[in-house]
Amino acid sequence: MTNITKAYAYLRVSTLEQNTEKNKLEILKFANDKKLGNVEFIEEQISGRTNFKNRELGRLLDIMKKDDVLIVPELSRIARSTTQILNVIEITKTKGIILYSIKENFSNKSNDIASTVASTIFALVAQIERDLISLRTQEALHAKKLSGVKLGRPKGKGKSKLDKYKEDILKLINLKVPKTVIARQYNTTVTNLYGFLKYCREGKEVV
Repeated sequence: MTNITKAYAYLRVSTLEQNTEKNKLEILKFANDKKLGNVEFIEEQISGRTNFKNRELGRLLDIMKKDDVLIVPELSRIARSTTQILNVIEITKTKGIILYSIKENFSNKSNDIASTVASTIFALVAQIERDLISLRTQEALHAKKLSGVKLGRPKGKGKSKLDKYKEDILKLINLKVPKTVIARQYNTTVTNLYGFLKYCREGKEVV
């Protein structure tokens, strides 16, 4: 008896007001192009900080079977942690679930998940980190705005609005993400970013 494969699409939105209609249209077009048949949408509004095992995504992965298809609009919708995202990729590969991420043009269909990840890991992780940082920044600014906190550069000599993002910025620098991209993510100029990097590592410029 032949197993009937199913196609699912997972859509997670954070506590921010987000419209998923655009994502749905992209997924339906993608499924049609791939001839995947009907797609069942699984949606939830929950923070990506919540472990995927405790979300609808975890329950979905539990019931999915070999050759079923899971579509996400982008990998950053899976979780706010790169480790969890790679964990989900590994689970889908182990169970024989076909995973597609539209934004990154990613699929786990390779016979060797290790070689697939190894060949794309730096570009993939850099993209994921940029998306996650952008989401964290948007959510943090949104929360501050709702609480009445005034946004802008802190007052005082030597202080920078980038101080709180030092760890994430240095991570992106080490991943060779272009400084123009990093500056855009943090709403600053490349010149300011260079000035920040010049002293954030014991006064030694990061290049």
